[in-house]
Amino acid sequence: MAAGIAFASGNTIITMDADGQNDPAEIPRLLNCLANGADLVSGWRQSRKDTFSRRIPSRIANWIIRRTTGVYLHDYGCSLKAFRSEVIKDVSLIGEMHRMIPILISMNGGTIVELSVNHRPRTSGASKYGLMRTPRVIADLLVAKFLLVSTTKPMHYFGMFAIGGLLVSLFSGGIALWLKILNQKDFVETPLPLLSVFALMFASLAFLSGLLAELLVRIYFQQVGPPYKIRWTLGL
Repeated sequence: MAAGIAFASGNTIITMDADGQNDPAEIPRLLNCLANGADLVSGWRQSRKDTFSRRIPSRIANWIIRRTTGVYLHDYGCSLKAFRSEVIKDVSLIGEMHRMIPILISMNGGTIVELSVNHRPRTSGASKYGLMRTPRVIADLLVAKFLLVSTTKPMHYFGMFAIGGLLVSLFSGGIALWLKILNQKDFVETPLPLLSVFALMFASLAFLSGLLAELLVRIYFQQVGPPYKIRWTLGL
């Protein structure tokens, strides 16, 4: 998909499965939605012609992605999509992030429309998807979520964990010290000192991870350009 998108030269790019289940007759409807201002028109296989063992995991995965990212689509797995070329070419499809395209476009400020499309029974080939791919989907989802909330401010993301760990450390250490002063519990009689030490280590690692991420983000945007997109200009 990444190679095809990079090679395409038109103003509109359409993707679809090669197994015949996506209906090409839906393309004019997708183009009509693009003409009305959408940047991505994503197909929704509302009457999906797949086996029960494929539909149920897909619905669960779609629900998890919606709840995690806040990008509310019914069907992330439908390959029948239409894009404005300038929008999809700004998306980096590294690894298996193709299933997260709507999330990445939303991160760039794109307008997404979902359209119910016809879905046909499989007539050839074999599905490459199943429960064995679930760990990959979860890993991609975690990456997409991180990119969605902290691409330009990773220290804000890691900082929440650092502050939380520091508060836990101070709270548990303070209670342990108070119990020691009152001669109720010695340090070796309660797990609070150990909890305080581990929470402080966690906070330190979170802070250092955020600091490293900030440095990497600055280097990244120096290479690829500023972290924003300009749709149009006025009076320039």
